[in-house]
Amino acid sequence: MAIGFTPKYIEDLYLDEFLPNQFIILAIETARKLGWQVDYINETGFIAFTNNGIFKWNAKITFKIEGEKASVKSESIGNEIIDFGKNKKTIEKFSDTLIDIKHSLKSEDLDKKIEEYKINLIPQEQDFSKPSQKTGKFKDFFSIFIPRPDYFITPILVNVNILVWVAMICSGVDWLSPQNDSLINWGANFRPITLQGEWWRLITNCFLHIGIFHLLMNMYALVYIGLLLEPYLGKTRFIAAYLLTGIIASVTSLWWHDLTISAGASGAIFGIYGVFLAMLTTNLIEKKTRIALLISIGIFVTYNLINGMKGGIDNAAHIGGLLGGILIGYAYFPSLKKTEAINLKYSIIGILSILIVSISFIIYSKLPNDIPKYDEKLKSFISMEQMALEIYRMPRNTSKEKLLIEIKDIGTYYWNENIKLLKELEKLDIPEPLHERNKKLLKYCNLRIKSYELIYKTIAEDTQKYRIEMEDYNRKIENIIIELKGK
Repeated sequence: MAIGFTPKYIEDLYLDEFLPNQFIILAIETARKLGWQVDYINETGFIAFTNNGIFKWNAKITFKIEGEKASVKSESIGNEIIDFGKNKKTIEKFSDTLIDIKHSLKSEDLDKKIEEYKINLIPQEQDFSKPSQKTGKFKDFFSIFIPRPDYFITPILVNVNILVWVAMICSGVDWLSPQNDSLINWGANFRPITLQGEWWRLITNCFLHIGIFHLLMNMYALVYIGLLLEPYLGKTRFIAAYLLTGIIASVTSLWWHDLTISAGASGAIFGIYGVFLAMLTTNLIEKKTRIALLISIGIFVTYNLINGMKGGIDNAAHIGGLLGGILIGYAYFPSLKKTEAINLKYSIIGILSILIVSISFIIYSKLPNDIPKYDEKLKSFISMEQMALEIYRMPRNTSKEKLLIEIKDIGTYYWNENIKLLKELEKLDIPEPLHERNKKLLKYCNLRIKSYELIYKTIAEDTQKYRIEMEDYNRKIENIIIELKGK
């Protein structure tokens, strides 16, 4: 079982009585009998690729003559790091088939094929190790970001996400842990603001990330699924699935969370995985491959959903995107079954787009949003609190009569007005944390009233007998203030 970033297996075969050019012909005929695609041939060997289908395991086979023996290497194509012995089995199958070919081809047949293959020889200076564009594998790191016919939308999405992050960093946003206000300024999804008419945050938040590690994890997942699925779905279906599941994920987050700031491509990426999961439950993919991929993708999705329960992760967006992707995957099924029906393909995409956008708009319109009202009324609370505290800013030489009027007719009055205001706020449809905050503010106001009553008695009776009781109330008030500030 080969393990590594690119699992491979190498074996040497001896030429025996055959000349190098004869042995190359035998090897080519062996590869073709096995159904492999031979892409490069030169005077020292060739490169071939297994042709097992887009969702099956495939390998790149390099055959090269080295003196009196030939080196045969099978190298996994894709992103797996363990091959479970598949490369070794591929070489063993090649070796067994080569023995059969040796016995079936006569000497004159070999000479004829040598002449025939001379037409297709690649010059010796050609880079023999250069991989084919058909391998489904990247030539180098930078090819991840370069669009090509069967991998076009994915790199564009990756590039956009990275460019947005770079622009954020250049504007002064923390590259490791951005502040909440920075995320909101750049278009994060936040219910109190999004429902205030800033609907575009449902889309922009899908291209924002909360630090470099969040970005890297999401882009790895996007590249992996894009490499697998985009060639099969095609450009239009793939980009439609990404954007539509991104909207579904954002609306789900908006519906589920009251005060969570949501950002990241993971909702849309979960959507793409959802499309793939739906396809894996149909007969679009060969059964054995289907089961293996279903287990692999299922484990990935389950692990990330469980990991999302730790806190600080918008699992609502993940679940919404995943379920939306599954529905879209099933909706794509008829057009994937009938690949020649172009009108059917675009009709399904159009209907899905209208349906999802319409339902999202209805949910967006119906969601309660009393938080802005709460914030506005709280400004009145702060204003009346300042007027109630004016007693502490009065000059030392203020007369006794004026102090008593200030305490009873102004200070106590405004604390009672704030209590009325807080009771009104309790009628609003606001999150539980704000209700808890109201309770603390109500307790704060009542403590202030009790404290003012003692201050009034102290001044009116010109006594210090209430001093200990007043200090007790002041400690309680200070503790409430600390709780409200979150210290």
